[in-house]
Amino acid sequence: MSEIHARYNEVEKLIDDEKYEEAIVGLKEIVEQDDTFVLGHLALSKVYTKTGQHDLAIEHGQRACELEPDDPFSFTAMSVTYQRAWAGTQDQQYIVKAEDAKAKAQILRSQA
Repeated sequence: MSEIHARYNEVEKLIDDEKYEEAIVGLKEIVEQDDTFVLGHLALSKVYTKTGQHDLAIEHGQRACELEPDDPFSFTAMSVTYQRAWAGTQDQQYIVKAEDAKAKAQILRSQA
């Protein structure tokens, strides 16, 4: 197991224990070390959503989609992130974006 994967596994335990601020610090260190580590961006998106930091959650979700543009999971996760951003802000733009991301995931699944 690589060092970055080992560190990620440690941070996952913090997330499981709902120690979100500590997890954010660890995840930021991971993506600073390797900006292409998709799991780090997905986890940051999740944790930022849980802490109500929707703009940052979206930023990291979008980065995961950029890194893996053919992965339907990334777009499904992005759709959920947008839905939660809408729930937290009532900003209607997030509903449209959630539907777009969901549609992209469905297209990718049908091509697999």
